[in-house]
Amino acid sequence: MRIGTLKQSYVADAALFDSRTQKVWLAVAGALLLLFPFMASDYWLYLACLVSINVASATGLNILTGYTGLVSLGQAAFMGLGAYTVAILETRLGTPFLLNLLAGGIVAMLGGLVVGIPSLRVKGLYLAIATIAASFIAHFLFANLAFTDGTTGISMPPAKFFGVPLDTSFRLYWVIVPITLLLLLGAANLFRTRIGRAFIAIRDRDISAEVLGIPLLRYKLLSFGLSSFYAGVAGGLWAYFFRVVTPESFPLLMSIFFLAAIIVGGMGSILGGILGAAFMTMVPELLKLVVDLLPGGSELTVFLSPVRTIVFGLLIIGFLVFEPLGLAEVWRRIRRFFHLWPFRN
Repeated sequence: MRIGTLKQSYVADAALFDSRTQKVWLAVAGALLLLFPFMASDYWLYLACLVSINVASATGLNILTGYTGLVSLGQAAFMGLGAYTVAILETRLGTPFLLNLLAGGIVAMLGGLVVGIPSLRVKGLYLAIATIAASFIAHFLFANLAFTDGTTGISMPPAKFFGVPLDTSFRLYWVIVPITLLLLLGAANLFRTRIGRAFIAIRDRDISAEVLGIPLLRYKLLSFGLSSFYAGVAGGLWAYFFRVVTPESFPLLMSIFFLAAIIVGGMGSILGGILGAAFMTMVPELLKLVVDLLPGGSELTVFLSPVRTIVFGLLIIGFLVFEPLGLAEVWRRIRRFFHLWPFRN
């Protein structure tokens, strides 16, 4: 039973969708996702798949950084572990692609557990530096191990689903988007459980959480493992999407990209991860559009990559200063405005 916005039971308070309006909008969003591939061009389908992959990885990082308070700059390395696992299984064993994605997530999770061991002793900037070191170690292994084919990388055939090759953005859309939605649903439900609440307690005050009986190392490692699993699955989807995996595919800049995405979107919010990843993915496309409109746009394209890096940095600084709660808070303010309209002063 609900009176206004008040909830009179724990079940109502813990409900994932607590109003009829939310369920209606969810149904509308589902219908749009189903209709989108039939109306969109190949370019927009490409962007939709790329946004979905980035949303999956950003959600994993949000579990670790936004909800548990552990800063990581190694998300790209974990994506690389997942991508290489998928590429090796696909090219050498020919195992089913869903099994490959699961294996990619598990291998990345094991890597995350190893990297997460120092998290009991160090945090903040020191933990971020430790994850950067792990990223460089992973890059070295990708470039020098024999079964990763060194700097040449691994080229992959398209995935197959019941004998149908997933060789176009249209076909990949029906795999990438549903998997991302499942990962989002899992993350949203995670924070309705004891494990999710333990993550939040560690973020808010880790010493108090330990006094209350929460084993810090166990839950910090679990957070690292879950975050890395998401990154590994996202990396596997990335490998199937681009069909080539090299050591240069997962640079440190990609990890900065995902950190920027959750800062811009809103840390500690599932919606923030979605909005931030979508926004940051579209920023380079908007920059390309602006450059094309300028005189001599084709010549200015050479400077687009460093400009993108500068824009990412400015966005992080701008949101930290002017909107530290990110796009998710902007969306919440818009919702509150329309809840009160037309009675708002």
